[in-house]
Amino acid sequence: MTASVELRGVTMDFDKYRAVDNVSVKVNPGEFFSFLGPSGCGKTTILRMVSGFIEPTQGQVLIGDRDMKGIGPNKRPTAMIFQNLALFPLMTVWENIAFGLEMRGMDKTTRRTKAEELLNLVELPGVGDRFASQLSGGQRQRVAIARALAVEPQVMLLDEPLSALDLKLRQHMRAELRAIQKRTNVTFIYITHDQGEALAMSDRVAVMSRGKIQQVDVPQKIYNTPANGFVASFVGENNKFIGSLTSVSNGQGKFKTDISDFVVTLGEGVGKDSKCGLYVRPEHVGFATKPRPGSNALPVTVEDVSFEGNFAVVLMRDKAGRRRSAEVRNDPASPPPQPGTSTYIVFETDKALALLDSEAVAYGEKD
Repeated sequence: MTASVELRGVTMDFDKYRAVDNVSVKVNPGEFFSFLGPSGCGKTTILRMVSGFIEPTQGQVLIGDRDMKGIGPNKRPTAMIFQNLALFPLMTVWENIAFGLEMRGMDKTTRRTKAEELLNLVELPGVGDRFASQLSGGQRQRVAIARALAVEPQVMLLDEPLSALDLKLRQHMRAELRAIQKRTNVTFIYITHDQGEALAMSDRVAVMSRGKIQQVDVPQKIYNTPANGFVASFVGENNKFIGSLTSVSNGQGKFKTDISDFVVTLGEGVGKDSKCGLYVRPEHVGFATKPRPGSNALPVTVEDVSFEGNFAVVLMRDKAGRRRSAEVRNDPASPPPQPGTSTYIVFETDKALALLDSEAVAYGEKD
């Protein structure tokens, strides 16, 4: 079974500190849904409210259309995987998995059978009699997932479960988690500050800042059409320009900065009098020795070229001394400009996004 999770106007105050501020969102049954944001944005507090460890100051938490007010963690159709996994070191793997079933009074033979079925589900057959200390980090992760699935939850809650793993193992476990979720069709709610995890695994992502949801959408739209400057800054890299719109027409505008003027595409809610910034992703930046008249072009001096395998990152300074970057393919036939080169960066109008900027300014511009 699987269930929806809905937050209706949820607010959580700790004394005078507001951790979650009037959040409303619905997670669909069987969906892999991620809350993404920096530390302190309120995402873990949301997970604790869904699990029942804390009650919201205001608003409702519904699971399967049922209001969870007054229902404790052990009575909710949820299971939680913590960052440290919390496996019992003195129990074997199968005993860890079957612990919740033992608490429900299930007999040992049935518990063992169920544990072995779950070990097969997470692709760990034959390790039931080992101890957690005898397993690798990725194997322990799968055991924690199997233990959570043993009680047949309708909703799985995951609080940054991959953060302690090394990079390659994290990337491998992303695929494993996604595959397990698809096989079981359990609703997954995943908490992370890692944009790569959220974009790679999720059906939808909610980007949070300061207790509020900034945008909820599929990963492609979060990345390609961010709702505001904060989302653009937090999800992926960006070249940010400070300035203002001098005119707007048919979804485009002229954006004036202290070093150049650009023709831009207007983001959500942006008008002529909006406080906004200009954002251009490094992969949308090209180079030209003689840019065509009227194009979006900016003179720069190349400072460094960082080889990243299948692509290279070119770091530059504009004439105001601000750092700019471009990401180009690793193509020996067309190498990037080398350090010390004076050239122009160019970018198309549809890749130059003017976005509401209040959150981005608070987040800080990186020179």
